[in-house]
Amino acid sequence: MPSVSLLLLSLLSLLSLSSSQSPSGTLIDCGTVNVYTINGLKWLPDNDYVTGGIPKNVTVAVAVPTLSTVRSFPNKLHQKFCYVVPVFRGGKYLVRTTYFYGGVNGRDSPPVFDQMVDGTFWSEVNTTVDYVHGLASYYEGVFLAQGKHMSLCIGSNNYTDSDPFISALEFVPLEESVYNSTDFGKFGLRLIARHSFGYSGADNIRYPDDPFDRFWEPLVDNKKPEPGNLNVSVSGFWNLPPSKIFKTALATRPAERMELTWPPVFLSSSRYYIALYFADNPSSSREGTRVFDIIINGIPYHRNLNVTPDGVAVFATHWPLSGATNITLNPAPGSNKGPLINGGEIFQVLELGGRTLTRDVIALETLRNSLQNPPLDWSGDPCLPHGYSWTGITCTYDRRIRIVTLNLTNMGLSGSLPSNISRLTALSGIWLGNNNLSGTIPDLSSLMRLETLHLEDNQFSGEIPSSLGKIQSLRELFLQNNNLTGQIPSSLIKPGLNLKTSPGNQLSSPPPS
Repeated sequence: MPSVSLLLLSLLSLLSLSSSQSPSGTLIDCGTVNVYTINGLKWLPDNDYVTGGIPKNVTVAVAVPTLSTVRSFPNKLHQKFCYVVPVFRGGKYLVRTTYFYGGVNGRDSPPVFDQMVDGTFWSEVNTTVDYVHGLASYYEGVFLAQGKHMSLCIGSNNYTDSDPFISALEFVPLEESVYNSTDFGKFGLRLIARHSFGYSGADNIRYPDDPFDRFWEPLVDNKKPEPGNLNVSVSGFWNLPPSKIFKTALATRPAERMELTWPPVFLSSSRYYIALYFADNPSSSREGTRVFDIIINGIPYHRNLNVTPDGVAVFATHWPLSGATNITLNPAPGSNKGPLINGGEIFQVLELGGRTLTRDVIALETLRNSLQNPPLDWSGDPCLPHGYSWTGITCTYDRRIRIVTLNLTNMGLSGSLPSNISRLTALSGIWLGNNNLSGTIPDLSSLMRLETLHLEDNQFSGEIPSSLGKIQSLRELFLQNNNLTGQIPSSLIKPGLNLKTSPGNQLSSPPPS
């Protein structure tokens, strides 16, 4: 039997949350310039959260305002473009992305591309099937805010054949109890399916029924739906599901097992978080008990589950699954009511990708802010996910993730070189030649691993810092074609250092030693 963690929660009064409370997160309509409210939810334009990309209007008529515009990004292989959203450090956030192609690239089919949260690869975005049926696609995950900002990035992969795009983005904070059996310091959750069993409504159950605006899709299957419990108090459920999911159920006759193929998709081989919700109907004409075993793909998930009108939820945090998933609800001997189920959620458990060393991130952000025209993909994590590092950056992925080279040669950059670039102490090479950088050259003597420093063909002024001579590893220093003045430091006249200072400067040689 797989090693899993099961949690059983009766509906005790753990906490309360009004279902009329509006989600307090950040809802972004990508590509729009308007602020508006729909169904009590306030949507914001995206200009304050993203650099780069082009707003576009879809070419087909839509009834939902959030689907009428997109932000489109250049199709550049393994180059990511990020939204950066303020959050509360240590908070747990539901992150949802929505995609509706609407013909914005002039092709019949939407592109396939990647999406990432901070330094973690989230999923591939493939909206083709939904778009053929005139539908938008949404992706949902749950992640911990490890800093004061979270980033959502999209980027082109090997299958991307036109510009990637995004329609809407949401960051909604969750109560501490929600999905709390997951160690979010190590893992994130990627939604696979969330269903209200027996519910046959035309629309998803969502806000205001769900306080976090989670989408509960209807699922009738080929089983008999029946009325559920109209009076379940959800305040005791850790995951705070909406009470509306308990108003319908799938059920069988007494002594009859229930077989479900759920979720209705084939799963990749991985570990999954599963939450199943049950509440007996107190108005049922049959008296007695409703007790059954839960079996998933032939493996016992929970035995002798006693479902009462108060309700019960069963959780597994790392259940291994692959392919089709079959859930069996097997009535226990002596139970005179058949099995019943009201709702279910299943997430793939994602191992977090890590984070670039904070000191390096701050130094690069300072450099970015000192440039008048930094590379457009300089947002999000500089090194992660793997394959999506910032333009001009290479990293090492050892115990600590560090920046080891910076190469922005010939990129037309203007601005200055900030002093705290010296905090990038793992750097072995800096190439900034053939730009329009100005100001003085900062003290870089703390970069004790630096071997190559190219600052040629810029507009640097002032004197050459003598502290450069303290870098014992330095083998190549190119400073020609700047506006440097003064005397070449004698500490730089030494064997093993290829020093170029002319033409283009007004420098004098050091006095003879």
